[in-house]
Amino acid sequence: MQPDLISLEISKGELRRLTGFDPDDVFRPSMWQDGEKRLGLIINEMLVALALTPVIVGFVYAFIILPTIGSSIILGILLLILVPISVLIGRSLWQRLTCPHSLTVLLDEVDKYHTVVTAIDINDQLATSGNSQSRINDREQVIAALQLIREDLVRSLKSERILRDNKKLLANNQELLINNLANLQALQVSNQSSEYAQLLNQSLQIALDVQAEIRKLQKI
Repeated sequence: MQPDLISLEISKGELRRLTGFDPDDVFRPSMWQDGEKRLGLIINEMLVALALTPVIVGFVYAFIILPTIGSSIILGILLLILVPISVLIGRSLWQRLTCPHSLTVLLDEVDKYHTVVTAIDINDQLATSGNSQSRINDREQVIAALQLIREDLVRSLKSERILRDNKKLLANNQELLINNLANLQALQVSNQSSEYAQLLNQSLQIALDVQAEIRKLQKI
């Protein structure tokens, strides 16, 4: 990956610092649309459930079942079946209740942003092999757009966290609100049918979606 693309990435560590959440722990419906993320989510939740099951089953069996009913293999087996299912359901409900909707939307926009960055990286690799027809000035325009979007994403995530921590504080931090949309719309590429023109359009849509979400935060 080219250095200018590496600088555009928003790492998980930075997202954790900006939001106060581990991005992998934030449940998002969009994750189910990605096969790899869906599989990773399922495996992670199953591992957590399996890790907690012995502790919960042991506690319930030792301190509730044995003193009241006595030894029971059937109840022990039922606990081994029901506890992991209950943990999975409980964790799912807890994640849905504790993760703000606005945060899930913004993290989805971060994913879309990274998809555009990845597309440029692939285009760069094709250019290196001599298979790309895109012009270098078009690439520079999209990189400039992505730099603006990165700034807006960071500001939006900061604003969302400020609102979560103290709603009144957002009104006194107007510099955190998005202000790059006009600059993005002013960017043009030489060939509007080129691959980079399509990527620029995707970037503009991300900016519009992020702006709409942050305006919703202002109205809360």
